[in-house]
Amino acid sequence: MKESFKKNDMVTLEITDLGSSGEGIGKVDGFTLFVKDALIGDVIQAKIIKLKKNYGYGRLMEILTPSPSRVEARCPQARACGGCQIQPLAYEKQLEYKENKVKELLERVGKVQDYVMEPIIGMKEPWYYRNKAQFPVGKTKEGEIVTGFYAGRTHSIIPVEECFIQHSLNQELMAIVRQWMQAYDVQPYNEASHTGLVRHIFTRIGKYTGEVMVCLVINGKKIPKEAELVECLKKVPGMTSICLNINREKTNVILGSTVKCLWGQPYITDKIGDIAYRISPLSFFQVNPIQTQKLYSTALEYAGLTGNETVWDLYCGIGTISLFLAKSAKKVYGVEIVPEAIDDAKENAQLNGIENAEFFVGKAEEVLPEQYEKNGVYADVIVVDPPRKGCDEKLLQCMVQMAPKRIVYVSCDPATLARDLGFLEANGYKVEKVRCTDMFPHSTHVESVVLLEKRKKKPDSYVDLTVDVEDYR
Repeated sequence: MKESFKKNDMVTLEITDLGSSGEGIGKVDGFTLFVKDALIGDVIQAKIIKLKKNYGYGRLMEILTPSPSRVEARCPQARACGGCQIQPLAYEKQLEYKENKVKELLERVGKVQDYVMEPIIGMKEPWYYRNKAQFPVGKTKEGEIVTGFYAGRTHSIIPVEECFIQHSLNQELMAIVRQWMQAYDVQPYNEASHTGLVRHIFTRIGKYTGEVMVCLVINGKKIPKEAELVECLKKVPGMTSICLNINREKTNVILGSTVKCLWGQPYITDKIGDIAYRISPLSFFQVNPIQTQKLYSTALEYAGLTGNETVWDLYCGIGTISLFLAKSAKKVYGVEIVPEAIDDAKENAQLNGIENAEFFVGKAEEVLPEQYEKNGVYADVIVVDPPRKGCDEKLLQCMVQMAPKRIVYVSCDPATLARDLGFLEANGYKVEKVRCTDMFPHSTHVESVVLLEKRKKKPDSYVDLTVDVEDYR
Protein backbone atom coordinates (compact mmCIF):
# COMPACT_ATOMS: atom_id res chain seq x y z
CA MET A 1 0.00 0.00 0.00
CA LYS A 2 2.89 2.33 0.82
CA GLU A 3 3.88 2.76 -2.82
CA SER A 4 0.67 4.68 -3.50
CA PHE A 5 1.61 7.40 -0.99
CA LYS A 6 4.48 9.83 -0.70
CA LYS A 7 5.60 12.46 1.78
CA ASN A 8 3.44 15.63 1.91
CA ASP A 9 0.42 13.88 0.39
CA MET A 10 -2.89 15.14 1.82
CA VAL A 11 -5.30 12.38 2.84
CA THR A 12 -8.72 12.12 4.47
CA LEU A 13 -9.34 9.43 7.07
CA GLU A 14 -11.44 8.46 10.08
CA ILE A 15 -9.65 7.84 13.38
CA THR A 16 -10.66 4.47 14.83
CA ASP A 17 -8.17 3.97 17.68
CA LEU A 18 -5.59 5.69 19.89
CA GLY A 19 -1.95 4.66 20.22
CA SER A 20 0.05 4.31 23.43
CA SER A 21 1.11 7.98 23.26
CA GLY A 22 -2.41 9.23 22.56
CA GLU A 23 -1.95 9.66 18.82
CA GLY A 24 -4.94 8.93 16.58
CA ILE A 25 -4.81 5.81 14.40
CA GLY A 26 -6.68 5.41 11.13
CA LYS A 27 -6.36 3.74 7.74
CA VAL A 28 -6.22 5.12 4.22
CA ASP A 29 -6.73 2.44 1.56
CA GLY A 30 -5.57 -0.15 4.13
CA PHE A 31 -2.43 1.84 5.06
CA THR A 32 -2.13 2.69 8.79
CA LEU A 33 -1.47 6.31 9.69
CA PHE A 34 -0.64 7.74 13.15
CA VAL A 35 -1.79 11.35 13.64
CA LYS A 36 -1.01 13.39 16.78
CA ASP A 37 -3.93 15.39 18.27
CA ALA A 38 -6.58 13.33 16.46
CA LEU A 39 -9.19 11.46 18.50
CA ILE A 40 -11.31 8.34 18.00
CA GLY A 41 -14.32 9.33 15.90
CA ASP A 42 -12.66 12.33 14.22
CA VAL A 43 -12.79 12.53 10.44
CA ILE A 44 -9.71 14.53 9.50
CA GLN A 45 -7.49 15.81 6.77
CA ALA A 46 -3.81 15.02 7.42
CA LYS A 47 -0.50 15.59 5.66
CA ILE A 48 1.82 12.58 5.47
CA ILE A 49 5.12 13.59 7.08
CA LYS A 50 6.92 10.24 7.41
CA LEU A 51 6.57 6.82 5.78
CA LYS A 52 7.70 3.49 7.20
CA LYS A 53 7.43 0.02 5.68
CA ASN A 54 4.00 -0.82 7.07
CA TYR A 55 2.73 2.46 8.48
CA GLY A 56 3.21 6.22 8.42
CA TYR A 57 2.84 9.43 10.40
CA GLY A 58 0.63 12.36 9.54
CA ARG A 59 0.16 15.93 10.75
CA LEU A 60 -3.37 17.00 11.60
CA MET A 61 -4.35 19.76 9.17
CA GLU A 62 -8.12 20.02 9.64
CA ILE A 63 -10.87 18.29 11.60
CA LEU A 64 -13.62 17.75 9.05
CA THR A 65 -16.06 16.07 11.43
CA PRO A 66 -15.21 16.19 15.14
CA SER A 67 -15.59 13.11 17.32
CA PRO A 68 -18.70 13.04 19.55
CA SER A 69 -16.20 12.61 22.42
CA ARG A 70 -14.18 15.72 21.55
CA VAL A 71 -14.39 18.60 24.04
CA GLU A 72 -12.81 22.04 24.21
CA ALA A 73 -9.37 21.80 25.80
CA ARG A 74 -9.27 23.80 29.02
CA CYS A 75 -5.64 24.81 28.52
CA PRO A 76 -4.91 27.07 25.52
CA GLN A 77 -1.42 25.52 25.29
CA ALA A 78 -2.60 21.89 25.44
CA ARG A 79 -1.68 21.04 21.85
CA ALA A 80 1.68 22.86 21.86
CA CYS A 81 2.80 21.70 25.32
CA GLY A 82 2.22 17.97 24.83
CA GLY A 83 1.97 17.21 28.55
CA CYS A 84 -1.77 16.54 28.40
CA GLN A 85 -1.92 14.47 25.23
CA ILE A 86 -5.62 13.63 25.45
CA GLN A 87 -7.09 16.69 27.19
CA PRO A 88 -9.58 17.27 24.30
CA LEU A 89 -11.07 13.80 24.95
CA ALA A 90 -14.08 13.69 27.30
CA TYR A 91 -12.92 12.43 30.68
CA GLU A 92 -15.13 9.34 30.76
CA LYS A 93 -13.67 8.37 27.37
CA GLN A 94 -10.14 8.91 28.70
CA LEU A 95 -10.89 6.34 31.42
CA GLU A 96 -12.34 3.92 28.88
CA TYR A 97 -9.26 4.29 26.65
CA LYS A 98 -6.85 3.62 29.54
CA GLU A 99 -8.70 0.58 30.83
CA ASN A 100 -8.96 -0.88 27.32
CA LYS A 101 -5.25 -0.25 26.70
CA VAL A 102 -4.28 -2.25 29.79
CA LYS A 103 -6.73 -5.05 29.02
CA GLU A 104 -5.60 -5.34 25.39
CA LEU A 105 -1.89 -5.51 26.32
CA LEU A 106 -2.42 -8.07 29.08
CA GLU A 107 -4.28 -10.37 26.74
CA ARG A 108 -2.16 -9.84 23.61
CA VAL A 109 1.34 -9.63 25.10
CA GLY A 110 0.97 -11.56 28.37
CA LYS A 111 -1.63 -14.04 27.06
CA VAL A 112 -3.54 -13.42 30.31
CA GLN A 113 -7.08 -14.83 30.33
CA ASP A 114 -9.91 -15.58 32.77
CA TYR A 115 -9.40 -12.74 35.25
CA VAL A 116 -11.63 -10.09 36.81
CA MET A 117 -11.15 -6.58 35.39
CA GLU A 118 -12.49 -4.29 38.10
CA PRO A 119 -13.70 -0.79 37.08
CA ILE A 120 -11.01 1.85 36.67
CA ILE A 121 -10.78 4.39 39.50
CA GLY A 122 -11.18 7.87 38.04
CA MET A 123 -11.14 11.31 39.65
CA LYS A 124 -14.20 13.31 40.64
CA GLU A 125 -12.29 16.52 39.84
CA PRO A 126 -9.42 15.72 37.42
CA TRP A 127 -7.69 19.13 37.63
CA TYR A 128 -4.94 20.72 39.78
CA TYR A 129 -3.99 17.29 41.11
CA ARG A 130 -0.18 17.29 40.88
CA ASN A 131 1.86 17.92 44.04
CA LYS A 132 5.17 18.19 42.15
CA ALA A 133 6.25 20.41 39.26
CA GLN A 134 9.47 20.88 37.28
CA PHE A 135 9.52 24.10 35.27
CA PRO A 136 12.37 24.69 32.80
CA VAL A 137 13.63 28.28 32.72
CA GLY A 138 14.63 30.21 29.60
CA LYS A 139 14.50 33.53 27.79
CA THR A 140 12.37 35.02 25.04
CA LYS A 141 13.98 36.73 22.04
CA GLU A 142 13.24 39.99 23.82
CA GLY A 143 15.25 38.88 26.86
CA GLU A 144 12.33 38.21 29.20
CA ILE A 145 12.67 35.32 31.67
CA VAL A 146 10.12 32.59 30.95
CA THR A 147 9.02 29.45 32.76
CA GLY A 148 6.77 26.77 31.38
CA PHE A 149 7.05 23.30 29.87
CA TYR A 150 8.86 21.75 26.96
CA ALA A 151 6.90 21.34 23.75
CA GLY A 152 6.38 17.67 22.89
CA ARG A 153 9.63 15.88 21.95
CA THR A 154 11.62 19.16 22.01
CA HIS A 155 13.44 21.37 24.47
CA SER A 156 11.65 24.51 23.30
CA ILE A 157 9.92 26.11 26.28
CA ILE A 158 6.21 26.85 25.95
CA PRO A 159 5.51 29.73 28.38
CA VAL A 160 2.70 28.66 30.72
CA GLU A 161 1.21 31.06 33.24
CA GLU A 162 -1.30 28.56 34.60
CA CYS A 163 -1.11 24.79 34.30
CA PHE A 164 -4.48 23.22 34.97
CA ILE A 165 -3.07 19.95 36.32
CA GLN A 166 -0.54 21.58 38.68
CA HIS A 167 -1.24 23.14 42.07
CA SER A 168 -2.50 26.70 41.52
CA LEU A 169 0.11 28.10 43.95
CA ASN A 170 2.80 27.43 41.34
CA GLN A 171 1.77 30.58 39.46
CA GLU A 172 2.82 32.73 42.41
CA LEU A 173 6.03 30.75 43.00
CA MET A 174 7.12 31.03 39.36
CA ALA A 175 6.40 34.77 39.32
CA ILE A 176 8.57 35.36 42.41
CA VAL A 177 11.56 33.50 40.94
CA ARG A 178 11.21 35.17 37.52
CA GLN A 179 11.06 38.63 39.11
CA TRP A 180 14.14 37.88 41.24
CA MET A 181 16.08 36.67 38.18
CA GLN A 182 15.06 39.72 36.15
CA ALA A 183 15.83 42.16 38.97
CA TYR A 184 19.32 40.83 39.65
CA ASP A 185 20.27 39.71 36.13
CA VAL A 186 20.39 36.02 37.07
CA GLN A 187 20.71 34.11 33.80
CA PRO A 188 18.79 30.97 32.85
CA TYR A 189 20.71 27.92 31.73
CA ASN A 190 21.49 27.55 28.03
CA GLU A 191 21.70 23.90 26.96
CA ALA A 192 23.61 24.58 23.77
CA SER A 193 26.44 26.58 25.36
CA HIS A 194 26.26 25.00 28.85
CA THR A 195 26.21 28.51 30.32
CA GLY A 196 23.80 30.34 32.60
CA LEU A 197 22.71 29.42 36.11
CA VAL A 198 19.07 28.47 36.70
CA ARG A 199 18.03 25.28 34.89
CA HIS A 200 14.70 24.37 36.46
CA ILE A 201 12.40 25.45 39.25
CA PHE A 202 11.26 22.39 41.17
CA THR A 203 8.30 22.57 43.56
CA ARG A 204 6.49 20.23 45.92
CA ILE A 205 3.27 21.15 47.70
CA GLY A 206 1.73 18.94 50.40
CA LYS A 207 -1.89 18.17 49.56
CA TYR A 208 -2.90 17.46 53.15
CA THR A 209 -0.34 19.51 55.11
CA GLY A 210 -0.11 22.59 52.87
CA GLU A 211 3.68 22.58 53.24
CA VAL A 212 5.57 24.14 50.30
CA MET A 213 9.02 23.44 48.85
CA VAL A 214 10.85 25.47 46.21
CA CYS A 215 14.12 24.07 44.86
CA LEU A 216 16.20 25.84 42.20
CA VAL A 217 18.17 23.45 40.00
CA ILE A 218 21.36 25.32 39.15
CA ASN A 219 24.43 24.98 36.94
CA GLY A 220 26.72 26.14 39.76
CA LYS A 221 27.34 25.90 43.50
CA LYS A 222 25.52 29.01 44.73
CA ILE A 223 23.21 31.81 43.64
CA PRO A 224 23.66 35.58 43.85
CA LYS A 225 21.32 37.63 46.03
CA GLU A 226 20.33 34.50 47.92
CA ALA A 227 18.91 36.43 50.89
CA GLU A 228 16.64 38.50 48.62
CA LEU A 229 15.12 35.39 47.02
CA VAL A 230 14.62 33.70 50.37
CA GLU A 231 12.99 36.81 51.82
CA CYS A 232 10.40 36.85 49.01
CA LEU A 233 9.68 33.12 49.00
CA LYS A 234 9.34 32.65 52.75
CA LYS A 235 6.36 35.04 52.77
CA VAL A 236 4.33 32.51 50.77
CA PRO A 237 1.84 30.76 53.10
CA GLY A 238 2.98 27.23 53.90
CA MET A 239 6.59 27.79 52.79
CA THR A 240 8.62 25.12 54.55
CA SER A 241 11.70 24.41 52.43
CA ILE A 242 13.85 26.53 50.11
CA CYS A 243 16.69 24.56 48.52
CA LEU A 244 19.27 24.45 45.76
CA ASN A 245 19.93 21.35 43.70
CA ILE A 246 23.38 21.26 42.10
CA ASN A 247 23.44 19.91 38.55
CA ARG A 248 26.52 20.99 36.57
CA GLU A 249 26.44 18.12 34.10
CA LYS A 250 25.71 18.32 30.38
CA THR A 251 22.62 16.19 30.64
CA ASN A 252 18.87 16.09 30.14
CA VAL A 253 18.47 14.66 33.64
CA ILE A 254 16.78 17.38 35.68
CA LEU A 255 18.11 16.81 39.20
CA GLY A 256 21.69 16.46 40.36
CA SER A 257 22.71 14.42 43.40
CA THR A 258 23.55 17.31 45.77
CA VAL A 259 20.94 19.36 47.64
CA LYS A 260 21.70 22.46 49.72
CA CYS A 261 19.04 23.85 52.05
CA LEU A 262 18.89 27.67 52.02
CA TRP A 263 16.04 28.13 54.47
CA GLY A 264 13.70 25.99 56.56
CA GLN A 265 14.17 22.24 56.36
CA PRO A 266 15.34 20.06 53.44
CA TYR A 267 11.98 18.30 53.11
CA ILE A 268 8.24 18.72 53.38
CA THR A 269 5.78 16.34 55.01
CA ASP A 270 2.57 14.98 53.54
CA LYS A 271 0.22 12.07 54.15
CA ILE A 272 -1.27 9.07 52.41
CA GLY A 273 -4.16 7.93 54.57
CA ASP A 274 -2.96 8.14 58.15
CA ILE A 275 0.73 7.63 57.28
CA ALA A 276 2.98 10.72 57.22
CA TYR A 277 5.97 10.90 54.88
CA ARG A 278 8.98 13.19 54.72
CA ILE A 279 9.67 14.09 51.10
CA SER A 280 12.98 15.59 49.96
CA PRO A 281 13.75 16.96 46.47
CA LEU A 282 15.34 13.62 45.50
CA SER A 283 12.56 11.43 46.92
CA PHE A 284 10.20 9.53 44.66
CA PHE A 285 6.66 10.25 45.82
CA GLN A 286 3.50 9.77 43.76
CA VAL A 287 2.37 13.09 42.27
CA ASN A 288 -1.38 12.60 42.73
CA PRO A 289 -2.06 12.15 46.48
CA ILE A 290 -5.84 11.65 46.13
CA GLN A 291 -5.42 8.79 43.67
CA THR A 292 -2.35 7.40 45.44
CA GLN A 293 -4.45 6.59 48.49
CA LYS A 294 -6.92 4.74 46.25
CA LEU A 295 -4.10 2.92 44.42
CA TYR A 296 -2.43 1.79 47.65
CA SER A 297 -5.78 0.85 49.21
CA THR A 298 -6.34 -1.46 46.24
CA ALA A 299 -2.86 -2.95 46.73
CA LEU A 300 -3.61 -3.47 50.43
CA GLU A 301 -6.95 -5.10 49.62
CA TYR A 302 -5.32 -7.44 47.08
CA ALA A 303 -2.56 -8.35 49.55
CA GLY A 304 -5.24 -9.85 51.81
CA LEU A 305 -3.27 -9.26 55.02
CA THR A 306 -4.52 -10.62 58.34
CA GLY A 307 -1.66 -9.46 60.57
CA ASN A 308 0.33 -12.70 60.40
CA GLU A 309 2.11 -12.25 57.05
CA THR A 310 5.70 -11.51 56.10
CA VAL A 311 5.65 -9.08 53.17
CA TRP A 312 8.41 -8.00 50.79
CA ASP A 313 7.95 -4.61 49.12
CA LEU A 314 10.31 -4.40 46.14
CA TYR A 315 11.28 -1.04 44.62
CA CYS A 316 9.96 0.53 47.83
CA GLY A 317 11.24 4.10 47.36
CA ILE A 318 10.81 6.10 50.57
CA GLY A 319 8.61 3.36 52.01
CA THR A 320 5.30 4.65 50.70
CA ILE A 321 3.69 1.23 50.16
CA SER A 322 5.78 -0.53 52.86
CA LEU A 323 4.44 1.65 55.66
CA PHE A 324 0.93 1.55 54.20
CA LEU A 325 1.09 -2.27 54.49
CA ALA A 326 2.97 -2.49 57.79
CA LYS A 327 -0.02 -1.79 60.02
CA SER A 328 -1.78 -4.87 58.61
CA ALA A 329 1.23 -7.24 58.40
CA LYS A 330 3.48 -9.10 60.83
CA LYS A 331 6.68 -7.90 59.12
CA VAL A 332 7.49 -5.83 56.05
CA TYR A 333 10.84 -5.77 54.23
CA GLY A 334 11.48 -2.98 51.74
CA VAL A 335 14.16 -2.91 49.03
CA GLU A 336 15.33 0.14 47.06
CA ILE A 337 18.50 0.90 45.10
CA VAL A 338 18.68 4.61 46.10
CA PRO A 339 20.42 5.00 49.50
CA GLU A 340 18.81 8.39 50.19
CA ALA A 341 15.37 6.88 49.64
CA ILE A 342 16.09 4.15 52.19
CA ASP A 343 17.25 6.80 54.66
CA ASP A 344 13.91 8.53 54.12
CA ALA A 345 12.05 5.21 54.50
CA LYS A 346 13.69 4.56 57.87
CA GLU A 347 12.90 8.10 59.03
CA ASN A 348 9.31 7.71 57.84
CA ALA A 349 8.94 4.48 59.79
CA GLN A 350 10.23 6.22 62.91
CA LEU A 351 7.99 9.25 62.25
CA ASN A 352 4.93 6.98 62.25
CA GLY A 353 6.03 4.75 65.14
CA ILE A 354 6.22 1.71 62.86
CA GLU A 355 8.66 -0.92 64.20
CA ASN A 356 7.84 -3.93 62.01
CA ALA A 357 9.40 -2.55 58.80
CA GLU A 358 13.01 -3.19 57.78
CA PHE A 359 14.73 -1.72 54.73
CA PHE A 360 17.60 -2.81 52.46
CA VAL A 361 19.68 -0.77 50.01
CA GLY A 362 20.41 -2.49 46.71
CA LYS A 363 18.99 -3.88 43.50
CA ALA A 364 15.85 -5.90 44.16
CA GLU A 365 17.15 -8.67 41.85
CA GLU A 366 20.26 -8.96 44.07
CA VAL A 367 18.92 -8.32 47.58
CA LEU A 368 15.94 -10.69 47.41
CA PRO A 369 17.91 -13.79 46.23
CA GLU A 370 20.64 -13.08 48.78
CA GLN A 371 18.22 -12.79 51.69
CA TYR A 372 16.28 -15.85 50.55
CA GLU A 373 19.19 -18.16 49.69
CA LYS A 374 21.66 -17.15 52.40
CA ASN A 375 19.43 -16.08 55.26
CA GLY A 376 16.32 -18.14 54.60
CA VAL A 377 14.01 -15.12 54.57
CA TYR A 378 10.68 -16.03 53.00
CA ALA A 379 7.50 -14.20 51.97
CA ASP A 380 3.79 -14.81 52.34
CA VAL A 381 3.10 -11.84 50.06
CA ILE A 382 5.37 -9.96 47.63
CA VAL A 383 4.46 -6.47 46.43
CA VAL A 384 6.37 -5.04 43.46
CA ASP A 385 6.16 -1.48 42.15
CA PRO A 386 8.94 -1.32 39.53
CA PRO A 387 9.91 1.54 37.20
CA ARG A 388 8.66 1.61 33.60
CA LYS A 389 11.13 -1.07 32.48
CA GLY A 390 9.38 -3.60 34.73
CA CYS A 391 11.01 -6.38 36.79
CA ASP A 392 14.38 -7.96 36.09
CA GLU A 393 13.92 -11.60 35.04
CA LYS A 394 16.30 -12.74 37.78
CA LEU A 395 13.96 -11.11 40.29
CA LEU A 396 10.90 -12.78 38.77
CA GLN A 397 12.66 -16.15 38.99
CA CYS A 398 13.45 -15.60 42.67
CA MET A 399 9.86 -14.59 43.37
CA VAL A 400 8.64 -17.82 41.80
CA GLN A 401 11.23 -19.80 43.79
CA MET A 402 10.10 -18.19 47.07
CA ALA A 403 6.52 -19.18 46.20
CA PRO A 404 4.53 -16.58 48.16
CA LYS A 405 0.80 -17.16 48.38
CA ARG A 406 0.10 -13.88 46.62
CA ILE A 407 1.96 -11.39 44.45
CA VAL A 408 0.61 -7.85 44.12
CA TYR A 409 2.06 -6.07 41.09
CA VAL A 410 1.71 -2.27 40.95
CA SER A 411 2.61 -1.00 37.48
CA CYS A 412 3.06 2.33 35.68
CA ASP A 413 3.62 0.69 32.26
CA PRO A 414 1.05 -1.79 30.89
CA ALA A 415 3.45 -3.18 28.26
CA THR A 416 6.13 -4.32 30.72
CA LEU A 417 3.38 -5.37 33.15
CA ALA A 418 1.94 -7.66 30.47
CA ARG A 419 5.37 -9.14 29.76
CA ASP A 420 6.05 -9.85 33.46
CA LEU A 421 2.59 -11.28 34.08
CA GLY A 422 3.14 -13.63 31.14
CA PHE A 423 6.29 -14.92 32.85
CA LEU A 424 4.58 -15.33 36.23
CA GLU A 425 1.54 -17.06 34.74
CA ALA A 426 3.79 -19.50 32.88
CA ASN A 427 5.67 -20.24 36.09
CA GLY A 428 3.08 -21.13 38.68
CA TYR A 429 0.88 -18.07 39.24
CA LYS A 430 -2.57 -17.03 38.07
CA VAL A 431 -3.80 -13.47 37.51
CA GLU A 432 -7.02 -13.15 39.49
CA LYS A 433 -7.84 -9.42 39.53
CA VAL A 434 -6.76 -6.25 37.75
CA ARG A 435 -7.73 -2.69 38.57
CA CYS A 436 -6.52 0.52 36.94
CA THR A 437 -6.23 3.88 38.68
CA ASP A 438 -6.14 7.15 36.77
CA MET A 439 -3.19 8.85 38.42
CA PHE A 440 -2.55 11.25 35.52
CA PRO A 441 -5.80 12.62 34.02
CA HIS A 442 -5.49 14.11 30.52
CA SER A 443 -2.29 12.17 29.81
CA THR A 444 -1.97 8.67 28.34
CA HIS A 445 -0.37 7.22 31.49
CA VAL A 446 -2.21 4.80 33.74
CA GLU A 447 -1.35 2.83 36.89
CA SER A 448 -2.56 -0.72 37.47
CA VAL A 449 -2.72 -3.11 40.41
CA VAL A 450 -2.77 -6.85 39.74
CA LEU A 451 -3.40 -9.73 42.13
CA LEU A 452 -1.68 -13.04 41.32
CA GLU A 453 -2.22 -16.17 43.38
CA LYS A 454 -0.03 -19.27 43.50
CA ARG A 455 -1.31 -22.30 41.64
CA LYS A 456 -1.38 -25.60 43.49
CA LYS A 457 1.21 -27.27 41.25
CA LYS A 458 4.67 -25.66 40.99
CA PRO A 459 6.33 -25.85 37.54
CA ASP A 460 9.35 -28.13 37.04
CA SER A 461 11.36 -25.37 35.32
CA TYR A 462 11.08 -21.72 34.34
CA VAL A 463 9.39 -20.78 31.11
CA ASP A 464 11.12 -17.81 29.45
CA LEU A 465 8.59 -15.44 27.87
CA THR A 466 10.94 -12.56 27.06
CA VAL A 467 9.41 -10.15 24.53
CA ASP A 468 10.41 -6.76 23.22
CA VAL A 469 7.75 -4.53 24.72
CA GLU A 470 8.69 -1.64 22.42
CA ASP A 471 6.92 -3.58 19.69
CA TYR A 472 3.66 -3.19 21.59
CA ARG A 473 3.83 0.47 22.67
